This record gives sequence, C-alpha cells and structure tokens, in this order.
Amino acid sequence: MPPPRHPFRAGFRDCLPFVLIVIPFSTLFGVVARDAGLDLLQVMSMSVIVIAGASQFTALALLQDGAPVFVALLAALAVNLRMAMYSAALVPHLGRAPLGLRALAAYLMVDQSFAVAVRRYEDSPEMTLSHKLRYYFGCMAVVCPIWYGCTLAGALMGRAIPAELSLDFAVPVCFIALLAPLLRSLPHLLAALVSALVTVGFAWLPWNLGLPIAAIAAMITGAQAELFLRRRTRKEGFA
Repeated sequence: MPPPRHPFRAGFRDCLPFVLIVIPFSTLFGVVARDAGLDLLQVMSMSVIVIAGASQFTALALLQDGAPVFVALLAALAVNLRMAMYSAALVPHLGRAPLGLRALAAYLMVDQSFAVAVRRYEDSPEMTLSHKLRYYFGCMAVVCPIWYGCTLAGALMGRAIPAELSLDFAVPVCFIALLAPLLRSLPHLLAALVSALVTVGFAWLPWNLGLPIAAIAAMITGAQAELFLRRRTRKEGFA
C-alpha cells in the first residue's frame, strides 16, 4: 500500500469507525465511576491521567469489591502491561523521534490507535518517520478527545442513563475488533489462545488476579513460539 499523501487526515479517517465503540465505552466509565462514589474531579482525573479504559474499569471494580488499594493498582498495572508491548512494537517505527514526541505518543497511546497505526506501518513500509508520526497523531485526534468528552458526559448524566441500554456491550466488542486483525501468525494465535484459557482457568482467583497470570503466560507462549519458528527457519536454511 502506498504511503498516504496526508498522513494526519489518513490516520483520523482510519480511526473513525472506532468512534462507535469509544463513545459508549467512555460514557459507561463515567456512569460507573460516579455510581461507585467518585466525584466529578476524581472521575476526570482518572480518565485524563490513566487514559486506559480496561485498567480503569479493573481498578474501579476491585475498589468496589473492597480490595486493598495496592491490589487495585497492581491489577491495573498488569492489565496495562500490554502498553509496554505496544511501545516495544512501535520502536522500529517511532524510535528515532525526538524525546518529547515519543513521550507524547506514549501518553496518548490507546489500543485503537496502536492497532490501526501498526497495521498501516506494516502495509506501507515506505512511510518516513515524519509521515508515521503525523499518521499516529491523526489516529489519536479521533480517540482521545472523544474519550475525555464522553467520560465527562457519562459522569454528568450518571444514573440518568437507563440500565436497559446496556452500554457495557462496548467493552468486549472493542477488544474483539482490535484483536482479530492482529492475529496474523502462529505466535499471535497461540498467545491469544493461552491467554483465554488461563483467564478462564484462573477465574476463581479473587480480585481478577487471573488477568496478570494470563498476560504473563501469553507473553511467554508468544515469545517461545517466535523462537521456535526462527530456529526451524535457520535449520531449513542450512539444510
């Protein structure tokens, strides 16, 4: 695929479909957070500082269940371990950018923009660093302002949103839409399978502690599968 002529606009356009997921997802967080007892400033501070829906919901659920604060923080960090993996995957593309831009990209990183940007970088290897940065921030320009705004709207509306609307559908749909296009190789498939199996197998653990266990197991599985395939490729090359 040829590089886009206007990278920022292309990133903005490519991320637009996720608006249908981000709006209910972020609105739901605002509603749930207020229902859990957080005031408006606390809700918005959490969304602006953390800007990671899955870990925000995880920490909130644990605090509602009476879990210690350190356990909630640990679980949120474990859920957000994927951001470290995202960052590592972006190093070949954005690693030569100035520190300030890399820091801004790291802060604004969300699942949707990462998935869309990495796929475009792989499909358009001729893109320059400048083009990649503009494309990346174009993706962010769709997701982040909507996340902030709809979190605020949900926090202000609170319980005025009827329960029958079931906004929580957005959470699994969002991650399915992000994950499916990225399962392109055997290591990816094995990591996803192991993650799902371990999550279900350890669902009985309190405070969702099965999530960090599943994340670690999936990373080990994916890495070992990659090493196995590389060794086999080398052996076939020498044969």
